[in-house]
Amino acid sequence: MRYDCAIIGGGPAGLNAALVLGRSRRNVILFDDDSGRNLVTRESHGFITRDGIKPAEFKRLAHEDIAKYDSVEIKQDRVMTINRITETHYELTTSSGKTYHSIKIILATGLKEQQPNIPDIEKFYGTSLFSCPYCDGWELRDQPLAVIADKSVFELAKKVYTWSRDLVVFTNGEGRLELEDRDKLIAKGIKVREDLIDGLEGENGQLRSVRLEDGTLVDRIGGFVTPLWNHAADFGKELGCEENQYGGIKTDEYGRTNVWNVYAAGDASLIVPAQLVIAAGEGSAAAIGVNGDLTNEYFDAEE
Repeated sequence: MRYDCAIIGGGPAGLNAALVLGRSRRNVILFDDDSGRNLVTRESHGFITRDGIKPAEFKRLAHEDIAKYDSVEIKQDRVMTINRITETHYELTTSSGKTYHSIKIILATGLKEQQPNIPDIEKFYGTSLFSCPYCDGWELRDQPLAVIADKSVFELAKKVYTWSRDLVVFTNGEGRLELEDRDKLIAKGIKVREDLIDGLEGENGQLRSVRLEDGTLVDRIGGFVTPLWNHAADFGKELGCEENQYGGIKTDEYGRTNVWNVYAAGDASLIVPAQLVIAAGEGSAAAIGVNGDLTNEYFDAEE
């Protein structure tokens, strides 16, 4: 069987794309290896009617919605290779050794995160340390917070200041904070520590203090960090897709890449801002692009 569209990635972008294509009566297969970066997140915020939902519950409800449309299959499998056989024929192989064929591809593979090189940071990330103030700032409002970042620390601190004025900025010895920016932070009452961070202290995911190299403990109950983001899969590059200024897959407003029959959606293309609701919208737009192109191609072929 040759599918109209194969969707790689079972996050909000891929799920919403599958929903829209299912409602468009397209034969679709969605691959999900359940390795999304929001697995460490206890709650997702900022999605109207689903504010505070647990990621697993969001996915369960999405699968329930998609199950109404029998032209959509969801496979718990990881796509390993995508090979272009002809202009309208792609062959996909999975980690289970199976082969699938599709006319169009939506890359909704998302991102993977590389945390700053700070001991024990993984114990707190997703519970009391987060990357997105718009997603988790409300829950940490008016609390003593840490802002840990690389060269973007000034911009992140400015954002977090909206939710809490009790901030300590940690540059972790990187020395990338411009003197003018440092003065602006201090003028707002924001403390700046440029020492190396030796570790984080707390228990059960709840941060209590940041331990500096000289042993000083700086009390903080949570905060924000900027991890490095990389593509979770290299399919875009392997297929020859161009990148945008942020390193995401470059697309038009309907998810089309520069490679015919290859589309991209969600964090894989947008990179920033990275939010659940935006990724879902991107998935919907890509699905409309796929369906519109299929409609034109099939209609023209019948004449």
